[in-house]
This record gives sequence, C-alpha cells and structure tokens, in this order.
Amino acid sequence: MDVSSKFRAAQQWLAGPEPWSTRRIAGEVVLAAILALLAAGTQELMGSTGPAQLGTALAVAALSLLRRRLPASVLVGAGGTAALVAGFAALLVVAGWSAGRRIAGAGRALAAFTASYVLFLTVGVVSEWPDFTPPTLILFSTLYFLATTVVPGLASRYWTQRRTLLHTLQEHNAQLLRERAMVAGQARLRERQRIAQDMHDSLGHQLALISVHTGALEVDPALTDRQREGVGVLRNASVAAMHELREVVGILRDGVERDPGIAHGPPPPADDPHPAARGAAGIEGLVAAARAAGNGVQLRRTGEQRPLAAAADHAAYRIVQEALTNAYKHAPGASITVELRYEPDSLVVEIANGPAPADARDAVSGGQGLTGLRERARLVGGMVHAGRTDGGGFRVAGVLPYGTDGAQQTKEAAPYAGPYAAPFVDAEDDFRQQSPTVLLGNGGPVMDWTVSQRELAMGGKGTGRTNGVVLGCGIAAGALLLLMVAGAFGLLFMADSLDKGMIEPSQYEAAKVGTAESEVRDELPDGESFLASGLQDKGPTAPKGSSCLVLMSSETGDSPTAEPVFRFCFKDGKLIEKKSYDVER
Repeated sequence: MDVSSKFRAAQQWLAGPEPWSTRRIAGEVVLAAILALLAAGTQELMGSTGPAQLGTALAVAALSLLRRRLPASVLVGAGGTAALVAGFAALLVVAGWSAGRRIAGAGRALAAFTASYVLFLTVGVVSEWPDFTPPTLILFSTLYFLATTVVPGLASRYWTQRRTLLHTLQEHNAQLLRERAMVAGQARLRERQRIAQDMHDSLGHQLALISVHTGALEVDPALTDRQREGVGVLRNASVAAMHELREVVGILRDGVERDPGIAHGPPPPADDPHPAARGAAGIEGLVAAARAAGNGVQLRRTGEQRPLAAAADHAAYRIVQEALTNAYKHAPGASITVELRYEPDSLVVEIANGPAPADARDAVSGGQGLTGLRERARLVGGMVHAGRTDGGGFRVAGVLPYGTDGAQQTKEAAPYAGPYAAPFVDAEDDFRQQSPTVLLGNGGPVMDWTVSQRELAMGGKGTGRTNGVVLGCGIAAGALLLLMVAGAFGLLFMADSLDKGMIEPSQYEAAKVGTAESEVRDELPDGESFLASGLQDKGPTAPKGSSCLVLMSSETGDSPTAEPVFRFCFKDGKLIEKKSYDVER
C-alpha cells in the first residue's frame, strides 16, 4: 500500500460514516488551530517552557481532530489532562459539546461523562495535594466540570435529539402524504374507469349505429351527388367521433393519452380527417372539415412555430374545436378566423367569428364548453378568455405556455393521473398548509407546510417549536440555576477562606517582634483556610522550637505562580520572628 492510499484510508477513518465536505474540513482545521493557540497561550501564562507549550498545542490540535471519530475517548482523555495541564481547558469544553451529541445511547454518554469527571477529580486532587484540602478540591472541581463540560454536553444532546425528532417527523409526514396521494389516485382511477365504461357502452353503441347507417346510405343509388356528399361528411364525422371516444376512454381508463405505437382497439382508417392524436398539428384538419361542411373558415399562422408540452398541445386543439363548434351553433353562416400566434413565451390561439345572421335561431347549448376550456388551460399554466367583439361577433382566445411550468410540473406531480392532474386542495382553499402539487417521486420533496417543516424552512410559530423552545429554555434555566446556587456557595466559602487566610501588608507591619503571642494572634486571622494550606513547609527554615502562622498577602506577586506570604513565628509566648517572602505554587 503506497503513501497516498494510506493517507486516504486514514482520512476516511478520521471522517467516520459522515463524509467531510470542504467546508467542514476548513472549519475543523480552523477550530483545531484556535484551540492550539489558546492552549499555548494558557501555558505561557502559567510559565511553561517553549517545548512544553508546543507539545500542548500539538496534543490539543490532534485531540480536536479526533473528537468526532472518538468522542468518548477524547472526552475522558481531555478530562484527565485538563486537571493537570491548564492548556486543555478549552478543549474540554469542545469535547463535552461533541460527546453530548455524538455518543449513542444515554447509558454510554453517562458512563463517558462520569469517567471523565472521576479522572478529572482524581488527577486534580493528587496534583494539588497537600496544597489544598480534598473537600475544597472536590467542590471547585465539580463546579468547574459542570460548567465547562456537563452543561455544554446536555445542551448539545438536547439540540441534536430535537433536530433528529423533527427530521423523523418530516419523513413520517412525507410518507403519509405519499400514501394519501396513492389512495386518492387509486380512487380517481377507479371512478374514471367506471365513467369510461359507461361512455363506451352508451356512446360507442350509438356512434357505431350512425356509422353503419350512413355508410349504407352513402351507396344508395337513389341519392343525388350532393346528398351523397353530405352523407359522406356525416359518416366521416361519426368515425372521427368514435376515434375521439376511444381516445377519451383510454385516457380515463389508463391515465395516459393514446400512444400511436400501442393498439387501443381497431386502427383508424387511412383517410380519417381527424386523427386520434390531438394537437396543434390537427387544427388544419378541423379547419378543412369546417370548410367541407360549407363554413367560411380562414387559418392564419404567425411567428416561428415551436413545440408545446403534450397537455398544452392537446389544449390548443380543444380550444379551436370548441370555438368552431360554438360558431356553428350560434352564428351559422358567419365567417370564422382561426389565428395561431407563436409568441416568444407562449402560443396564442384566437378564434373569432362574425355576427350571427338575423334569421338565425338560438341553438341548444349545455353551457359547459367554455368552462371546461378555462379549466383545461389553467391546469397547463395558461388562460382562456371568451367574449363578444365590438362588431357583434364572438371571440375565444387562449394563451398556452411552451415550457414545463404548468403541464410538466403537474405531470411529474401525478404520474398516475394522466397528462395532468388537479391538486388535492384548490389553491384558494390551501390556507398555507399544502402546496398546489404534491411530488410523489421516491425521495423527492413533499411540499407540505407542516408544523415541523415550517419551523425549519419558514420559522413559523407552530406548536412543536413553541414546546421545543419552552423545554430547551427550561433545561437551560435549571442548569443555570444549579450553577448559580453552587457558585453562590462557592463564593461564600471563598470569602470565608480569604478572611481566615489573608491579611493586608499594613497588618504585617503593625506586628512588632517581642509582642505577646496572644496580642498578636488577636489581631490576625487563625489561618485555618484551604488557601493557606501547604504554605507551612515552603520558605525559609523556621526558628527551632517555634510555632509559626503563615498567611497570604492581599497583594499579588510579580509572577502568576508566585504567592507572597507573611510568616509569624512564636516561642515562649512571644513573637520572636516575622518574615515576608514569595512561595512558588
């Protein structure tokens, strides 16, 4: 194995199951550098040598990079080392945060923090003995470990568990939406199959009879050429209607438009003027059929012809077909103009007819044609306008987009529902809870603004977020209150220890050699303080046979490790010596 492969293997092991992005690598390097500088600076303040500072900085940087891969080991190691080397204090905070979120299982996390605390406490007591008494060391070490390690670990673990819970709720919500969409799609498919069967059984039979009778009538020798031509038009219209019915039934039954390469019943005749594939290309056939029926129809195309999405292409054909049908019924004999304008961003389909003749009768109409056109255009991202013109005629205009903003998006959203599908909830009734479309692809985004997702994406004021914030604030407030109470007791204990073990330099100057021991001791504290413990054995040799009282000075020394002290030695009931010197801690 060469050096590069070994390096890649070490990098993969260091990263663990989570791949490290360039941003994460840069962040880890910067954090390790900051912790190393803090460690070196702290050791310099403590009076360490240059090699010791460099070694501490390198060790802290290495443990910082390892804390993601070995969170428990780094936590325990940092806890044991921080009690002995002050430069590891910042690393202990970061290790507590990382271990809180990365150690799986509450039992394992508790064991790791307990081991780190015990090691921190044991090393601290051993290293500071006998300068400080064990109760004092245990109290302050516990407070320090709680503040720097346990509280960051609890906060990190709570934050991670909450984020994991929200992510799980998102996935569960997405799964429920997909299941709901599948159930709704199956229900729609069953209903469409029922409608398709009814249409096939009723309309198919009637159209077949019309086709058979008109075919027989067309060859009747008693008919004139003009009558035979009219019967031929009726026969072609019935055949075209059968093909359209077959296509509509296929769409309702299968959810897709008829594929020319797949057989859906008998193939249409070669001379069929209305092919089953409906689109903008079939508009010329509609115009030709209208002219053959005796209507004056003119077709104009402007702009560069461009393809449309399948649903929009089908909608263009239906707009022209419905507009021509309306013109036949309501303005028979009027001139009709069909115009296709290929604009830069959309196709404009416009059908206008002149005013109806004075003797024309109102035709019976269901009143649903234009409504259906508007809905069809809306589903593909377009629009339809219909109304009377200034000259008394009627105009129908539709705007249909070329791209996939409308039809393609809904097609992807509902692959089971045909070329396009209506949303589950209308946009007007959405109430910001559900988007107009639901993406059902595996792993695809599900646009459902639920409580948990609004928290992450919109910052909403959902109940889940409120409860989470309240719980997090409660945990933080409890931990802070515990630290404040412990800190208050610690401050009181520290103040009492200072009163018992520290004097002003003026008190030292006021004591005179030869003064009675009882008089001097009445003016001085008793020295029973953990701050003064361990000072008796340091400094110059005490006079033989004397008992000495060692107290700290209220003034600071010239060095962070030097402690100025005052010593009073008594013998035979008198003060026989007093000295002022520095003690190295």
